[in-house]
Formats: sequence, C-alpha cells, structure tokens
Amino acid sequence: MKIEKVLLVDDDPNIRIVAQMSLEDVGQWQVILAASGAEALAAVRQECPDLILLDIMMPEMDGVTTFIRLKESAAGCTIPVIFLTAKIQEHEIESYLSLGAAGIIAKPFDPLSLPDRIRQIVGAS
Repeated sequence: MKIEKVLLVDDDPNIRIVAQMSLEDVGQWQVILAASGAEALAAVRQECPDLILLDIMMPEMDGVTTFIRLKESAAGCTIPVIFLTAKIQEHEIESYLSLGAAGIIAKPFDPLSLPDRIRQIVGAS
C-alpha cells in the first residue's frame, strides 16, 4: 500500500499538532486534520485520504461511531483506519479489531516512530 495522504482525527489540538508534525516531517505525507467525527466524514468525501488515524474518545460522535459511519459510506468503506487511543486493554483492542480496524496505536505515541508504526500496520512501503 502506498500512503500519500493521511486524515488525522482527534479532538485534542496538542495531539493534532504533534501527530501532524510527525506525519509530515518524518512520514513525508500530506495531512488533513479533523477535530471531530463530523469533520472526518466530510473530509473523507472531499479529500479521499489513503489512511485514517482516528481517536476513540471524542465528544458528540466518538471514534467507534465515526468508524461505523465511514464504513457505511461509499467514500470511506475501503480506507484503512487505525485507532489512536489510551484505552488499550486486551478486550478493548479485540473489540476495535473485530470492527474492522487495521490496527491500534496507543497514546501517548512516539512521534519519531509513528510513521513506521503506521507502515508496519498497513504493510506500506
């Protein structure tokens, strides 16, 4: 899989800043930012990202609901989604993967290794 454009969805502006810098500077990818599930759904239709990094805990529409809505839409049904979450107990991880997520990255994450971890999860070069 080739990654050129990543949609980063997180309600925390500090996480967005750190992850964006990592994805752009280390990963060399174009980054589209969304602060909510609703913004993510609109961004997928407009931007056609190659990959989505999706926070689980967000107000209004959480990451799981956003993920389900993405999979139901024609625009988002085939885009790999990696959940970003601090909730990484075994049963939670199994639940996220059973929904069809490509993988899970625990928060806090190492910004220098974030792109490599993403490549590892989705088999990107």
